[in-house]
Amino acid sequence: MIASIFWALVGLGAGVLIASQLNFWQANFNMEWLTFGRLRPLHTNAAIFAFVGNMMFAGVYYSSQRLLRVRMASDLLSKINFWGWQFIIVCAAITLPLGYSRGKEYAELIWPINILVAVIWLVFAANFFWTLAKRNEKSIYVGIWFYIATIVTITMLYVVNHLSIPTSFTHSYPIFGGVQDALVQWWYGHNAVAFFLTTPMLGIMYYFVPKAANRPVYSYRLSIIHFWSLVFIYIWAGPHHLLNTSLPEWLQTLGMLFSLMLWAPSWAGMLNGLLTLRGAWDKLLTDPVIKFFAAAVTFYGMATFEGPLLSIKSVNALSHYTDWTVGHVHSGTLGWNGFLAAGMFYWLAPRLWKTKLHSVAMANAHFWLGMVGILLYVASMWVSGITQGLMLNATTEGGTVLQYPNFLDTLQAIRPVMLFRAIGGGLYLAGYFMLAYNIWKTARSGTPVNGTVEITVEEENASEKRFSTFLNAPVIYSALIVFALCLTIFSNGALFIFGMFLTITFIIVAIAHFEFCKASWNDWYEKLLKHGFGFSVLTIIAAAIGGAVQIIPTVTMQRADNIEGRIQVPYTPLELAGRDIYVSEGCYNCHSQMIRTLVPEVMRYGDYSHLGEYVYDFPYQWGSKRTGPDLAREGGLRSDDWHYFHMLDPRSVSPGSNMPNYPWLFKKPIKVKQLPNKIHAMRMLGVPYPIDLSEEDIQAQIDEQAAGIVARLAEKGAFTDPDKEIVALIAYLQKLGTYELTSEKDEVATK
Repeated sequence: MIASIFWALVGLGAGVLIASQLNFWQANFNMEWLTFGRLRPLHTNAAIFAFVGNMMFAGVYYSSQRLLRVRMASDLLSKINFWGWQFIIVCAAITLPLGYSRGKEYAELIWPINILVAVIWLVFAANFFWTLAKRNEKSIYVGIWFYIATIVTITMLYVVNHLSIPTSFTHSYPIFGGVQDALVQWWYGHNAVAFFLTTPMLGIMYYFVPKAANRPVYSYRLSIIHFWSLVFIYIWAGPHHLLNTSLPEWLQTLGMLFSLMLWAPSWAGMLNGLLTLRGAWDKLLTDPVIKFFAAAVTFYGMATFEGPLLSIKSVNALSHYTDWTVGHVHSGTLGWNGFLAAGMFYWLAPRLWKTKLHSVAMANAHFWLGMVGILLYVASMWVSGITQGLMLNATTEGGTVLQYPNFLDTLQAIRPVMLFRAIGGGLYLAGYFMLAYNIWKTARSGTPVNGTVEITVEEENASEKRFSTFLNAPVIYSALIVFALCLTIFSNGALFIFGMFLTITFIIVAIAHFEFCKASWNDWYEKLLKHGFGFSVLTIIAAAIGGAVQIIPTVTMQRADNIEGRIQVPYTPLELAGRDIYVSEGCYNCHSQMIRTLVPEVMRYGDYSHLGEYVYDFPYQWGSKRTGPDLAREGGLRSDDWHYFHMLDPRSVSPGSNMPNYPWLFKKPIKVKQLPNKIHAMRMLGVPYPIDLSEEDIQAQIDEQAAGIVARLAEKGAFTDPDKEIVALIAYLQKLGTYELTSEKDEVATK
């Protein structure tokens, strides 16, 4: 808990700083390790894995021992979990500002740290499941269900998305590229939000909210529906981050449909939480814990209403790449996670130190300060995002001319609300400083509790151990319905109609069976809750189906040798070095490389992006936010000297730009020695580099291309040495948007 509070101050502080940088470019301080592109990953990782991660561990460790009526299986594993996690966070806090990044949102950490994350997570999992096996409570409570789902699903998500080929101790390439990487990344990215920021928080909600209200959970049946539907549906929704892109249409449709379906289970959980608190409304004015819990659950409902709304294609066309999405994410993080954490801390502290909370008035003040901060932040992001989306899509003269052709016009329009964003974040941060002081004073006034509880263990019925978990009506019906749904999704014509018929038939039969055999179904589920292994296996299956249906066909089919039309031209060694510099500087945080299939975007940036144009991009760089214009067709649009001066002082060629200066690019040499290993890794991933490309050949190609760039720069009065990073970055930017055609037919179609 102490670690969570400390990292909350760090992560929220970084957030306020980068929010200020978006309005005042001077806040980048002309320092390499303090630019927005490098600090934004630090902020997100600190908020997710350091702040919320430590809070999750605290809640799981505290509640699991009481729900399972047994001490954690191993104190040693608990300590390894704690200190190992803090070491990981420190490593991330050092490497990310230094530019060591994989270039994938929420998955930026370099491969040695990723291995350490996997090890520590497995230590946590071993400790938890060992404790589950030793439990003295036969039936598994709803909070434990969500903890199980978190552990098994995060393991699957993290491992698959972080599969990489190392090229050095600090660099690697993901094994997926282009559209494959985009799909896998948002399968992970969306479900990291689902299973790291949502399911463990729901488990914590189901324990601490009833404790604070001194009432049982409102509806046990509703919690069952909430859990299983959420675990199954959530995993399918990742493609809604890639709507209107070159992602195959069937994946976009699946992502949108399952996102809309998420409304039901999410609101089931919200209503269950709020109705559990209904007996404690009399405490709402005086008890800060009830305040924070009630607001947190409400923000959970608001965020899970807005998420499906933004997943509708027409709405997404307006909201994507704008601040609206940023506001949506922060309403969940600050309102749901942050307030739930605060409520849990205020409830826990007096019990952990056997004393009273130092100041209830200060805790109440924290609530209102944080609430005002959230509302300022989210409202400013709504105004900013909708303004930006409307301006960028606005046309005149019957839709043939862009009304605001200059991207910077939108930036100037949203400056005032961006300032309110930073102010709102500052107020929220101030509230957490109040919490830290309040908890510190509470701890100083008491002594840490170190007690024991006597447990009466009931003898388990031996016959229950022989109960078959998998050969029962609910599992069989679920498998049949999922099979029928998959048949419907992947078929046409008569098979499609047959799949729809089977789906409806199985659902009707299952409902009828449920209505006529209520007792047997309830008995089955109660028995399932006594078999932790069977419950965990079914959870894994429910969570894995969606990912398998989406990822396996994409990975097997969307390969260079199967794609017709436009195929990306492989990067030269110098361009590859420039691309790695682009990734290292975090340019993907502000610039997209994906022109969507929308008329205003085609008018602004050129022809919409095609799937084959990214087939050799490891990692993909489609981006999720446009603080600057899209770069998918940047190659050849501007001269080399324009890019030179733009990186040296952006405002010299783009007045009003918020982009930081990058003077170190003109001083740092290109890391040529790493290129042979990088090209070898690229060849392993399917990029058609010559097998006999020696180090001398690589150097010769670099020298030739760099000499041409330096000569063109010199003609315009821009001077630099050919071995500097700015040269490689210019080479990369001038490559963007070039492609080859696989047939004459494609060439005619392109023209």
